[in-house]
Amino acid sequence: MSGYVIGLTGGVASGKSEVEKRFAALGVAVADADAAAREAVAAGSAGLAEVVEAFGRDLLQADGSLDRARMRRLVFADEAARKRLEGIVHPQVRARLRAACEAAPGPYAIAAIPLLAESGPGHYPWIDRVLVVDVPAEVQLARLQRRDGIDAGLAERMLAAQAGREARLAIADDVIYNDAPIEALDAHVAELDARYRLLAERPGGTGSA
Repeated sequence: MSGYVIGLTGGVASGKSEVEKRFAALGVAVADADAAAREAVAAGSAGLAEVVEAFGRDLLQADGSLDRARMRRLVFADEAARKRLEGIVHPQVRARLRAACEAAPGPYAIAAIPLLAESGPGHYPWIDRVLVVDVPAEVQLARLQRRDGIDAGLAERMLAAQAGREARLAIADDVIYNDAPIEALDAHVAELDARYRLLAERPGGTGSA
């Protein structure tokens, strides 16, 4: 079981998924909050039942699953709706992430949490260290529009709904500046992996490097 946990976070379209892939390729267990959120509102789940009770059956597709595109449009246009959805999903996500990290093999595990700065690290007292993937806002906007095929207006609202760069960097113990070619991530992740393995081996898993 992993006794040392790294919280990985970053703004939307910052490159977190690419960083996750590289840690996983090095044999590190990664528990992903997005995957946990999907499981929390999967068809037939108690979480989805709560969402339907809060927002109505119009958000269900014909097969009984959540219409994620419609849900996303709703919550990014209505802050109160977004907070209500988060109140349903986030507690389940935190519990799933912690269980996955505690059960993971290896000296340390990664908990990938896009909204770590927004929810506050205090909700994750079991995280030992925070890694932030950082990128300029203009790069985020361009990547997000290209990735999701959305217009600039929706992309800007999605960024506005998240914490700013300063808030994320304020909670960081380590930072990957991901504005270089994607191949540059390999060296960054390899260096951090070596550092985290050393930290995890220290008595109590404490200390800095």
